[in-house]
Amino acid sequence: MTLTKTLVLSAAALSLSTGAVAQDRMPPIPTEKMTDAQRKAAAELASGPRGSVFGPFIPLLRSPEFMSRLQKMGEYLRYKSALPPKLSELVILITARRWTQQYEWYVHEPIALKAGVKPEIAKAIADGRRPPAMAEDEEVVYDFCDEIYRTDSVSDRTYARAVAKLGEPGVVDMLGINGYYTMLAMVMNVARTPLPDGKPSPLAAFPR
Repeated sequence: MTLTKTLVLSAAALSLSTGAVAQDRMPPIPTEKMTDAQRKAAAELASGPRGSVFGPFIPLLRSPEFMSRLQKMGEYLRYKSALPPKLSELVILITARRWTQQYEWYVHEPIALKAGVKPEIAKAIADGRRPPAMAEDEEVVYDFCDEIYRTDSVSDRTYARAVAKLGEPGVVDMLGINGYYTMLAMVMNVARTPLPDGKPSPLAAFPR
């Protein structure tokens, strides 16, 4: 896919959100207004597994070197981490809920369901509740992520359970996924990255 075609498709997808475009602080940059560095970063992203410039990468393109470095880390965490897809997507849903990041949840909930996260688990996370009837590995991941968001660390017991189930590489990658998607959530919340037209916000305000 050519860079021009990729950017046109990305811009078209976002421009469908006529109700949200007015508040979009960092909309797609027209190709003719991109710097050489932005074109290079966009082409690099589009040539990878994501296939186009979309979502958080639209605002991130304002800092092309940052985007380039970040997306390479994200490619590993999204597609090659030590966690299986079901657990990786569970972490992403927990992070999206923590930040009430509508675009992140909109994109990743169907991916999570396809990867094996049960609908009732996703629904509970969306509601701000502890999910019922989780498998052991899901429970370990949920408890670890929930605790670190609530307390800024984890207890010895929570850490030991996570290492026993996921190994040290899994624990480190789980932290990386939390951090990476937190960063994307912060970027999109500030940029007010819109959903496609007609799509309601999937998340209510975070229950506190």
